[in-house]
Amino acid sequence: MMINREIFESGYTYTEYRQMINDKLAQGLTTGPEQTQERLDFTKLNVQRMHRLDKTIEIADDVREKLLDLRCKIHWLLLTEAWCGDASQNVPVLAKMAESSPNIELRLLLRDEHLDIMDQFLTAGGRAIPKLIILDGDFNVMAAWGPRPDEIQQQVLENKRTGGMPYSEFAVVVQKWYTQNKGVGLQNEMLRSMQWAGCLEMADSL
Repeated sequence: MMINREIFESGYTYTEYRQMINDKLAQGLTTGPEQTQERLDFTKLNVQRMHRLDKTIEIADDVREKLLDLRCKIHWLLLTEAWCGDASQNVPVLAKMAESSPNIELRLLLRDEHLDIMDQFLTAGGRAIPKLIILDGDFNVMAAWGPRPDEIQQQVLENKRTGGMPYSEFAVVVQKWYTQNKGVGLQNEMLRSMQWAGCLEMADSL
């Protein structure tokens, strides 16, 4: 399925996304077809997490300058769900980066309502989220990113490969990494994506 302007503009802005989740929680619901107590509890935790990150995440000055220097109009289409822990850690950072550049427009779609798009951007055969699809001004796919910054993604894959820790325990390791990294890894990876897309001059330091 091709991504066009109509599909892109049908997505939520970040503000609309946050409000939609709040509205669902007020009804005792989360996003997606699987309405379990576990997912509802994760959603409540994620709302608190996003609220905190909205207030505390800072875009580094050098990153902000590069975002202002983008020489392309870029559309960021982000597939996500309210109950996803990695989404709650990364979506606020991406939203703040998009807010920092007049050349980046961000929209969010719920994964389970758009599996036709999701299935074009699988991670190791799975529907891992968040998944960011980077599109040019004409909505051609330039790059994709997700579901988490590469440093912690490699740790996750290694733990899966070795079976070192149960998922519930390793989730604490992942959370600690996000807390310590403060969005820096994601910001740098996004700049590299902009470079690969030809919208930002290459720099050895990234």
